[in-house]
Amino acid sequence: MAIQDMAYQLTGESNQPEALKQLALFYEMKGNRFSQACIWVKEVDNELAGMILCYHGSQAVHLYQPIIDHLRQSSGNASFQIEQEADEDEYYIDALAVSPNHQGKGFAKELIAAAEWNAAELKYTKIALNVDQENLVAHRLYQRLGYEADKEIFIHHKPYWHMAKTLRQIGITI
Repeated sequence: MAIQDMAYQLTGESNQPEALKQLALFYEMKGNRFSQACIWVKEVDNELAGMILCYHGSQAVHLYQPIIDHLRQSSGNASFQIEQEADEDEYYIDALAVSPNHQGKGFAKELIAAAEWNAAELKYTKIALNVDQENLVAHRLYQRLGYEADKEIFIHHKPYWHMAKTLRQIGITI
């Protein structure tokens, strides 16, 4: 849900079942941006209600490498690259999704708050995310939570707003 058509580009697969299968393999594998260590989930009555995927931008090159290696091998293109989404000085929210059955219950805000608190616990002073410029609902949510657009970036040839927030804005003393 969170990465939509990017799932095909990031897995090298052309259909949803195969893309989901590859994402599940990445989830089980340590040391990549889709691994368990980067993902927190929200459960309600033993049902997955939402998830957030985060890591520090200084780790991005390392976390992207297994994905790049897989794509190079599966495509046969030894020079395959993916865009760097995170800046080196930020705790980065890579993906956020709430199940349709649980939307409108505040779970996205709860997951973002958990990411902010984790970033503060790790002594990071900046948190950021990218939002599709056409996703006005998400953009407004992030603005209400104190995130401000500071630049435009392109991911897979699509425009996104990079939105950042200093952790001092949420009252955390570092």
